[in-house]
Amino acid sequence: MPASPSTARAINDRLALELLQQEGPLTAGQLKTMTGLSRPTVADLVERLQESGLIQVVGEAGAVRRGPNARLYGIVADRAHLAALDVRTESVSVVVADLLGTRLAEATLPIGGEAGTGPAFEQAANLVERTARNAGATRLHSVCIGAPGLIDPASGELRATTGLPAWHRRLVAALQERLPTGVIVENETNLAAVAEQRLGIARDRDSFAFLWLGHGVGAGIVLDGRLRRGASGGAGEIGFLPVPGTAAVPSAVDCDGGFHSLAGSAAICALGERYGLRGPAAGDHAPPAAAVVAAALAADERAFLDDLAGRLALGAAAVASVLDPGCVVLGGEVGHAGGDALASRVEARLAELSPLRTEVRAGGLGGAAVLSGALLTARESAQREIFP
Repeated sequence: MPASPSTARAINDRLALELLQQEGPLTAGQLKTMTGLSRPTVADLVERLQESGLIQVVGEAGAVRRGPNARLYGIVADRAHLAALDVRTESVSVVVADLLGTRLAEATLPIGGEAGTGPAFEQAANLVERTARNAGATRLHSVCIGAPGLIDPASGELRATTGLPAWHRRLVAALQERLPTGVIVENETNLAAVAEQRLGIARDRDSFAFLWLGHGVGAGIVLDGRLRRGASGGAGEIGFLPVPGTAAVPSAVDCDGGFHSLAGSAAICALGERYGLRGPAAGDHAPPAAAVVAAALAADERAFLDDLAGRLALGAAAVASVLDPGCVVLGGEVGHAGGDALASRVEARLAELSPLRTEVRAGGLGGAAVLSGALLTARESAQREIFP
């Protein structure tokens, strides 16, 4: 059945908006060429989108030609403001952006362990509101929170998890109450995987496994271009993965003895001490494990790097043997600090453990990947609601 006139208009409008989002400001002639639509159809949709407040004239084409220069049309960026949060165990980072994803204000707040649940989530919620004001945003349209732990796929809520601060869940509830907007909650590793897929090192891959290596460990699984969360939202919880080389086995409430005990920040720092490598110096705010890896590279401490690569290859081999993603990305602060030197060692060790050919790459976004993924998610949510 052919589309109705109203459906056809909505399809054409969305196509034009997506092109303006991807390519930046375009003339009506460029929209005609890129969409394949007729000149009258493009003229109608441009007028319609202007009247709806979605696009505006942002300048003129610079080509030398007879007559007036063609007008350039662009999306009205301040039609909606977005916020992205990266919630860690002892800190919260916030970025506020416009509808095109341009960052307008950013802030980070350390939250010490001595802060009670009430003060902690109040501090974090106040940070979001203050950052929005600094960005000139009178109202936030969409907010995405990246947090460690399991997200209930049915309710979208952060589940209570042993070992994580209680204020994490209180913060989500507080923002939902205080902000007249949609609040999306997503696992931090999943958001980092989305960012690497869309903006980082995995842009050419339809399938890959993203290993988050930071304070804790986790995995984001992208297969056939789609993020896979699992039946309970727990796909990628590889910190609980039983592996050789640990003194115990993990339990349902404690990942000690699992892959976390080999590749978490504390484990990497302890490994570094065996090789005489130290964490960050006083005044250096680098994450401890990342500082140890950076020190190993600077000192060309190959034995440490080989030892660490062997540990990481155990987790990568388990993921590869079940999912066969073809590519593993080492992300988080440790993956970023290790770079290609660590990734190549993990790939070589992985080739000894698994018959499945698996490329290993260093993540391109480091610790910033969570905020980037959260911002992408918030922007897409807003655009689904605002665009026709």
